[in-house]
Amino acid sequence: MIETQVYYPKMEDIKAAANRLQDVASLTPLQLNELYSNKYGCQVYFKREDLQTVRSYKIRGAYNKISTLREDQCPNGIVCASAGNHAQGVAMSCKVLQIHGTIYMPSPTPVQKIDQVKMHGGRFVDVILHGDTFDDAYAAAVAENEKQGKCFIHPFDDEKVIEGQATVGLEIMEQAAVDIDYLIMPIGGGGLSAGVSAVFKELSPATKIIGVEPTGAPSMGTSIFNRQNTTLDNIESFVDGAAVKRVGERNFEICQRNLERVISVPEGAICQTILDLYNQQAIVVEPAGAMSITALEQLRDEIKGKNVVCVVSGSNNDITRTAEIKERALLQSQLKHYFIVRFPQRAGALREFVEKVLGPNDDITHFEYTKKTNRINGSAVVGIELKSTEDFDSLLERMKALHFYGDYINDNPTLFEFLV
Repeated sequence: MIETQVYYPKMEDIKAAANRLQDVASLTPLQLNELYSNKYGCQVYFKREDLQTVRSYKIRGAYNKISTLREDQCPNGIVCASAGNHAQGVAMSCKVLQIHGTIYMPSPTPVQKIDQVKMHGGRFVDVILHGDTFDDAYAAAVAENEKQGKCFIHPFDDEKVIEGQATVGLEIMEQAAVDIDYLIMPIGGGGLSAGVSAVFKELSPATKIIGVEPTGAPSMGTSIFNRQNTTLDNIESFVDGAAVKRVGERNFEICQRNLERVISVPEGAICQTILDLYNQQAIVVEPAGAMSITALEQLRDEIKGKNVVCVVSGSNNDITRTAEIKERALLQSQLKHYFIVRFPQRAGALREFVEKVLGPNDDITHFEYTKKTNRINGSAVVGIELKSTEDFDSLLERMKALHFYGDYINDNPTLFEFLV
């Protein structure tokens, strides 16, 4: 029986990718961040791929792949599927190389992202909205590829894409003036973590490489635990740049070999990082771009006094998501709570609730109520924002003592998703 050789990125191929990208991708800065360094008692450096040409590292892999295609490989152009960053990388690559590309995106994709793809690709790309999810768009792109003989550009499970993403690691090694103790990277499909980890294993083998996934989509961590690439049945899609049901086959093999470990961070904590970066440092990041920084909290004890690099992978954040980001952050920090409140059907019940149940610093941020004259009590969905987590127990006690309490929704996912 002949064993199939497992792919592993070669340094010569990664350096060749870096040469191809010289006039296309930006040399993004490696910056010491004083705020997080002081917070965690170490030296925290940000690799700012959020400042990249298309506001994410995805241009690296997309361009490296497309620029190495032979003419006979794409006589009918190329095709890809993406919910955002990969699409922008492919679009810009098409315009630079003057190759026609068809880009499939899910129908609910925000207009802002669609416009960005069209801007980067110009007349060299067509955007087709198809289906409700990335999987729908992906299936349509694969079908077109097979039917029309186009070249499919995979977002992460491709050798040239991995080698392109690996150039992030080369830059970090060239820019760093200190030995790097920890390298923290976000993981979606695994192209970035596979490529960059290969660079570090050769050039800085003592560095501990930590992969970070959203709690709602831990596909790499699950696969490494199972010792085989595993498809998740369901995922939380909020961190759209990192929410995949199955990581790349090549990427899994490389990451299970190279990563110290993979940790997951809650979506709410990611949202709090996004808000902190914007409010405190005017840095705009997308959810996937915030994951490596969010992971610092879990690692705080072991990184003290160390040199830590966090890859900030992208900044394509849609401003229309701000309200949801704030909401998730408040829920994660246990400062936002939703209740079903039973109001007696009598005059003055709402005033009694406000005056006797709410604390002096509590704020009603959500209220849904319909009066029903045939009942003794009417139910309302009430969202309350607290100033301190310590205020919750007393609020609950007052609500129950005065007979307003109906149910607590935060712990009931079905009710929470339906009502809020």
